[in-house]
Order: sequence, then C-alpha cells, then structure tokens
Amino acid sequence: MKRFIAFAALAGCTTAPPALPPQLEDTCGAADFAALIGQDATALETTLHLGMVRVIRPGDLVTQDFRPARINFMIDENDVIQTINCG
Repeated sequence: MKRFIAFAALAGCTTAPPALPPQLEDTCGAADFAALIGQDATALETTLHLGMVRVIRPGDLVTQDFRPARINFMIDENDVIQTINCG
C-alpha cells in the first residue's frame, strides 16, 4: 500500500514544457518580404529566397521547432499571405 501511495504522489509530478525562445529581431530577413503581405500566395513564386522557408496554410501540420533563420509565410484560407515571421 505504501508503494502505491508513493507512486501516486510521483505520478502527479510533471515538468513544464520548455518555453519557446522570445521572438528576436528580424533574424531571417522577414522585413525584406513585408510588401508581400496581403498579396496572393502565388507572389511567392516570383520571389527568390535562398535559405530555410516554410509556407503554412490552414490545416497544415507544422513542427514546433524554433529556427531563427527560417522564414515562415502564413497563408489564409483565401490563399492570401497574412503574416511573415521568423522561426
């Protein structure tokens, strides 16, 4: 019985997930693409960006890893670029 109580007490102990790093300055050059916000997602086809890029559409599964050098283009359900950020 004592083992069960000890196990039950330990079962309630959990560690909090690590916090995401704070959004730093423009580490990926997102500001260079600010003019694309509000445009159709096809505007990305005319833009050359050498480096890590992620285009995220509604319902897309994305990893939770934070990469300061990666640029994220968030596209809405109307295929319009809504947000551009690093991570």
